[in-house]
Amino acid sequence: MTKSKVYFTREITPHAMINMYEALHANLQGNVAVKLHSGEVGNQNFLRPSFMKEMIEYVHGTIVECNTAYEGKRNTTKAHWETMKQHGWSDIAQVDILDEDGDMVLPIQGGLRIKENYVGTHMRKYDSMLVLSHFKGHPMGGFGGALKNISIGLASSYGKAYIHGAGDPEKIWTADHDAFLESMADASKTIMEYYKGKIAFINVMKNMSVDCDCCAIAEDPKVKDIGILSSLDPVALDQACLDMVYQSDDPNKGHLIERIESRNGIHTVEAAHKIEVGSREYELIELKTINF
Repeated sequence: MTKSKVYFTREITPHAMINMYEALHANLQGNVAVKLHSGEVGNQNFLRPSFMKEMIEYVHGTIVECNTAYEGKRNTTKAHWETMKQHGWSDIAQVDILDEDGDMVLPIQGGLRIKENYVGTHMRKYDSMLVLSHFKGHPMGGFGGALKNISIGLASSYGKAYIHGAGDPEKIWTADHDAFLESMADASKTIMEYYKGKIAFINVMKNMSVDCDCCAIAEDPKVKDIGILSSLDPVALDQACLDMVYQSDDPNKGHLIERIESRNGIHTVEAAHKIEVGSREYELIELKTINF
């Protein structure tokens, strides 16, 4: 694979996010889904609607999310809608819970572990997708970024259990760990194929706790903020973010690195590269404050 372009700015503002999108020349058309993380009730680290609002409005997007497969305030459509309202997402844009009316199956060709990916039926309504990911640690995946956001993040409630269980929802918390990571890579492949050429990614490296935004009780971030990155390639984007964590001069970076390594987080990126979701080889292009 050729090197993918990854754009980077140290500025972490709503306007900078728009600049990162414009750098991609993605020009997403039609009914645009904007996938982000709604944040579990009680979590202090998720990116707030006030930060995302300008970007969502810029693409005239609809915020999309899916129900979770574990206890919390987002595990049913009713609870998830209440959380969307409580956190202010429904105040800034239209919101759609993709699996509110059930799920549909996307077949996986050439995957490593699973043969199917279960996503919400409402996905059919969208012509293109902008994926806004909060890059941070994760209790199971090691880290959460673009690949997690389009695999576990876009899976229906049943689909999340299916991926976690590497094809067996009954093994949601007990499946072989690397098999779970490979299943995430498999699921991400179907989303790239579904929105082929009509999907773009932005990762925000801010509030980087070792815990995910799905945790009601999460650790406060210890590593300093880094910036915003964008790409049309989620593999290259996540790899670039990981590299920036390792290359950081922050003496507290070891806390996040330990979480990534203890969960073998890099394996999701390795697996996604292997099945050609994207490339780990990238060209990093740093942008100053630019108005496109």
